[in-house]
Amino acid sequence: MIRPWTGDESATRHETIIVGSGPAGLTVAMELARLGRPSLVLESGAKAPSAAQHLSAAHIVDPVSHDSMSVAVARQLGGTSNLWGGRCLPLDPIDFEPRAFAHGARWAIGYDDLAPFYEIACEYANCGKPVFDLPPPAIHPANDSFSLSAIERCSNSPRFQQAHRDALALSPLIDIRLDATVVNFNLGDNGRIVSLSVAGANGEKLDLQAERFVIAAGGLESTRLLLALQRKHADLFGGADGPLGRFYMGHLIGEIADITFDDPRLDAEFDFQLDGCGSYVRRRFTPSPALQRSAPLPNISFWPVVPPIADARHASGPLSAVAMALSTPAIGRAFVPELIRARHLTGRFDWAAHARNVAADAPATLRFLASFVHKRYLGKFRVSGYYLRNRARRYGLSYHSEQSPHSASRVTLAPTKDRLGLPQLRIDLRFSRDDAEGIVQAHHCLAKWLERSSFGRIDYRQPESANIDAVVARMAHGSHQIGTARMGRSRTEAVVDGNLRCFDCANLYVASSAIFATSGQANPTLSIVAFAARLASHLVEETKLAATAATRAAAYA
Repeated sequence: MIRPWTGDESATRHETIIVGSGPAGLTVAMELARLGRPSLVLESGAKAPSAAQHLSAAHIVDPVSHDSMSVAVARQLGGTSNLWGGRCLPLDPIDFEPRAFAHGARWAIGYDDLAPFYEIACEYANCGKPVFDLPPPAIHPANDSFSLSAIERCSNSPRFQQAHRDALALSPLIDIRLDATVVNFNLGDNGRIVSLSVAGANGEKLDLQAERFVIAAGGLESTRLLLALQRKHADLFGGADGPLGRFYMGHLIGEIADITFDDPRLDAEFDFQLDGCGSYVRRRFTPSPALQRSAPLPNISFWPVVPPIADARHASGPLSAVAMALSTPAIGRAFVPELIRARHLTGRFDWAAHARNVAADAPATLRFLASFVHKRYLGKFRVSGYYLRNRARRYGLSYHSEQSPHSASRVTLAPTKDRLGLPQLRIDLRFSRDDAEGIVQAHHCLAKWLERSSFGRIDYRQPESANIDAVVARMAHGSHQIGTARMGRSRTEAVVDGNLRCFDCANLYVASSAIFATSGQANPTLSIVAFAARLASHLVEETKLAATAATRAAAYA
């Protein structure tokens, strides 16, 4: 059931309390329910955006390099699934390997420990089957340094609260309370969380007890709650010099080059397509694990994109129609999240020139709009973007690369507090020039592979000597909040263990991208859901073991 917070839950000792109703929190709740266990989900916001959003305000050291928290998080039912574009990809096996690029970061589990949970994750994410490899027919590269078989899947219903409306509203095992903001955890002498404090919409606070607590409030907000707990108990999570709040990562994204395909079949293969497994998919160029190890390279992916839509010099009616729609906030925000809308509108914008493009290319524009609206909103399957082919077969080459973990890239508590008394965050996201060098090296490797395979060529948008600076100029993120409560093998190097349990609090768990030890090339949403499903399975097994132990103890009493 879904209902406003009233405070009547305070008289009950709950089995599991989940903080946050985003993809992680709702997945934990739904998986627990599917396995027969109840949970209480506390959501700070309401069903629609509300004043609760202001509680996430933070001090950002460099606003140029980090997105505003007003658009990087969503305090409402469904959490950041309300901001998610719907692109679904798994982490890669190489992400779990010790690599120089990872700077000593070590996952406490291997890829094979997470892989079985991608199937249920795909179900919750509504992206079809967990198939992420699609070899192109009759297209053969010169060698296997790169692959063009890797695909991303499109979610058919990205907003979790809408996709799972009936399950959330009708399940007697799921109790979701809105306008319920967690502001404090209370630690007992035995190292377990005794209760948490919840503030309602009017600011009145009550304590709730539970057997276990799961923080699933997003990467930064989950870390903020842990930092607030550490402020009261200084030795927790490795202490002031420990890992909590450190190693903050996102991804490095952008375009510094164009790609021209020699083979029209290859051009067509990068369009969105249905693969027969339940959703639209799109190909990516990815370097082989062997090349990543030998070069070495960051884990990175590439794909062709349309020219910058804001610049009307592309002379495309369809692209100008999209640009004009996105440039109108009320319309654009209905199509894409604000972060994506803003990134599409950088650079020059000439309304008159766009209008001339639409008028001169009216038939193609109408055909494109009709097709896109059907694929996006009316069909059984939902496409997450668009790809307009052109006669020159020339496109922007987009990259999406992991960011290496550095201790100095971190979040801490600021001296100021929000209106409910919780300290605000101070966000200091830092990037490394070494990461930019790795991205440029990956471009060079891809260019050589394309040439040897007679697939096409890469043309840089600046002199090659300026490539690294061009990547550095694009280093900015904030929507993928990774690494600040990372997984590892001990409390000195990490905050949570392989089961997402906090090392220093035996009944406190974290389910968010904050637990990722490395960021990988994939956006984190699908893997967050996989981790959440894995956590639910662990919690159910833990409950069974505890019940068995209690039964045995009673028998011998």
